Amino acid sequence: MLQQTGSILIVDDDEDILVAVKLLLKRHFDTVITCSNPEDIPVLMKAHVFDAVLLDMNFGPGESSGEQGFHWLGKILKIDPRSIVIMITAHGGVNVAVEAMKQGATDFVAKPWQNEKLVATLSTSVKLRRTRSEADKLKKTNRALAAVASEPKQPILGNSPAIAEVLSVIARTAPTDANVLILGENGTGKELVARELHRLSKRAENIFMAVDLGAVPESLFESELFGHKKGAFTDAREDRIGRLQAADGGTLFLDEIGNLPLHLQAKLLTVLETRQVVPVGSGTPIDIDIRVIAATNVALGKLKDEAIFRQDLLFRLNTVEVHVPPLRDRQQDIPEIARHYSELYCRKYDKPEKEFAPDALSAMTHYSWPGNVRALRHAIERAVILSDSDAFAAEDFQMDPSGISPSPTGLSLPSGSDRTAANPTEGDDLNLERIEKGAIAGALKKHRYNISHAAKELGITRAALYRRMEKHGL
Repeated sequence: MLQQTGSILIVDDDEDILVAVKLLLKRHFDTVITCSNPEDIPVLMKAHVFDAVLLDMNFGPGESSGEQGFHWLGKILKIDPRSIVIMITAHGGVNVAVEAMKQGATDFVAKPWQNEKLVATLSTSVKLRRTRSEADKLKKTNRALAAVASEPKQPILGNSPAIAEVLSVIARTAPTDANVLILGENGTGKELVARELHRLSKRAENIFMAVDLGAVPESLFESELFGHKKGAFTDAREDRIGRLQAADGGTLFLDEIGNLPLHLQAKLLTVLETRQVVPVGSGTPIDIDIRVIAATNVALGKLKDEAIFRQDLLFRLNTVEVHVPPLRDRQQDIPEIARHYSELYCRKYDKPEKEFAPDALSAMTHYSWPGNVRALRHAIERAVILSDSDAFAAEDFQMDPSGISPSPTGLSLPSGSDRTAANPTEGDDLNLERIEKGAIAGALKKHRYNISHAAKELGITRAALYRRMEKHGL
């Protein structure tokens, strides 16, 4: 047998045995250390990492109970729980050695032993030790990768009452294992909510597995989610683990659940009820331990239509519902979100950071943002790339004038039937404050919040227009 790498510790009070075993093993392993006094074991284990320990059951004349072996076995495993310990016993002590294995020993050899069997036992033990070490390293690596993959891609920004309610539900729900259904329009940040639920859960150190059901073809649904065995279908060239099994111990995020056809909803329901998956081409169910978070942009009322969504599946998914508000319902959060993405994209594209002109923030805050946070993010990214002014202006964000919402005071920006506010000769309101406010609001809307053009039409300077906008809350 060729010499293999491996470090062996032999502990026995018989010097003849130590010499004989060392002569035998040094031809097969690169490091063999002997020890006649078990009291030296802690010092030796601190100085070396042993792949296997060959430990006698008894030390001293007349000892045959094996108590000393049990004692030092426990000490070794306390120092290194992954230690591979092989007990040495006389023929009459086999039962004692079996008891030692119950207490953590890996194997035993009986005196007198056959040299080939001893070498084979130690070779196997060295491989086992390395397998355990590799498994432990892989487990730590996977935990680190899971932590990185599970980190929220960005924080949930804002302090409006609407988003505060969402964060409150997350804080109360996350520590439980309850299934959660996240409802909201496209671009509102449903995946961020799912990741935050996972981050605050007891499963935070395990995987967060996101599956976009809207992007999974029907023909591949079972293979993607449940996995398949080699030869299950034409292109199944090897066994493949499914997303549900890969999420075992962690959180499974099913995005666009509302787009799942009815016949596939039934298959998903079966898995959620049994907590078992059967890979395609296999007849053996595999247990899974997952927390399910689902999300959809389909309105809850529509989900309650039996022709669109199975009610038993809906019942299974929505133990807790989280409604993510659209951006138009939390306009006060827009400046914070805008500044966050501005700083992010300025760093990404190596651009100097710059402020938002008051007209820009005012227009962005009053805009309806049909695509919600996603649309705002894209608009800011474009502005960072293309804007060449000292500060971001309203025209940098390509906002449709028809999407401007009422101002915070509740007065609509003048257009069409609201012209009386801007032209007192056509109405009865002669209050100068309201007339001025209406005129300014009308000019801003007409020129898409371009301050220079609005100020020119009103016959005042940009600085004067800014002062009046602040005065009237525009």
